[in-house]
Amino acid sequence: MNAMGGEAGTAGAAQVLRLGRLDLVADPAGALFVADEGLLVVADLHLEKASSFAGRGVFLPPYDTRATLAAVARLVARYAPRAVVALGDSFHDAGAHGRLDTRDSEALAALQRGRDWLWVTGNHDPQVPRAAGGESAAELRLADVVLRHEPADDGTAEIVGHMHPAAKVRLTGRSVRRRCFAAGARRIVMPALGALTGGLNLRDAAFRPLFPEGVTAHVLGQRLYAIGWPLLLPD
Repeated sequence: MNAMGGEAGTAGAAQVLRLGRLDLVADPAGALFVADEGLLVVADLHLEKASSFAGRGVFLPPYDTRATLAAVARLVARYAPRAVVALGDSFHDAGAHGRLDTRDSEALAALQRGRDWLWVTGNHDPQVPRAAGGESAAELRLADVVLRHEPADDGTAEIVGHMHPAAKVRLTGRSVRRRCFAAGARRIVMPALGALTGGLNLRDAAFRPLFPEGVTAHVLGQRLYAIGWPLLLPD
């Protein structure tokens, strides 16, 4: 494996992952595109996380929402989707949408214009306000695959978020830790797209029951790098 670049590449650097009957274009920016449906999937935006922390006296740079929406805008420009699915924890807390400033609110409305938009509810945003635009639902089924926020043990193939997977690998004497897609036989866990979201190491015990048949990390960079379990390092 060559050294990983710093910024996400173009659609030409994407990989196609197969889950159930779906072919999924995994973009190195951390999104999935279902070409047959014209559907773009993003996960764990955590909009207004910085302002949520500020309300508790923890001050972070207040630009996370703008940076996250800009990342979504680049993906929308790249794929021109018919519909966008935000796979839960799109808003960091119940009051997050109300804290959007005018510029960010307008940016969100522009992203929704001319396409369907579905907010899948998550543990941070179990109810999405109507003012956020689009529709909301607990899950969405495409062919034989269910899209939802948290993993479920119901035997169906699923695309989920919630876990914020990250992979740590060693490259030429140094270690690199990056967000990743975690892909197994019947489940893909998406990386968090939010600018202020962290990542849970794929070697963490929380992932073990999700991938009893094994897991591959598709690590984000200039392109996606497929890394097998034996090469993944703990923190």
